[in-house]
Amino acid sequence: MVAWTDFERATIKDIFSKIDYEVVGPALFLCLFLIVYPWTQRYFAGFGNLYNAAVVMQGLEKVVKNNIKATFTELSTLHSEKLQVDPDNFMLLGDFLAIVVAAQLGKDFTPEVHAAFQKFLAVVVSSLRRQYY
Repeated sequence: MVAWTDFERATIKDIFSKIDYEVVGPALFLCLFLIVYPWTQRYFAGFGNLYNAAVVMQGLEKVVKNNIKATFTELSTLHSEKLQVDPDNFMLLGDFLAIVVAAQLGKDFTPEVHAAFQKFLAVVVSSLRRQYY
């Protein structure tokens, strides 16, 4: 179980209140993930218009407001059993997300904020990988 400080909880909520999903979602998927790692396109073929990638960001925000383990149990099963996503891609996605959010937040993305966000992303990645084991 992960212990969250008050600062970390407040920071994660603050990050999600500041980011623009319509900017972060497409930048994350189109500009970085699907271009730098083109083999990941096969996982998104059924999504149609990837400009709606804000759905992923809204899913992450849902985690901020709810229990991470409960929220991602179903998603982990979907990704492992139906979509058969390589679990290493979750880490790549988290890394790219940190870059895109840092670019959007600019000077507000301090080392302390970055550390809290990285901790959040590590927990999300771990939760998504859970059904693989």
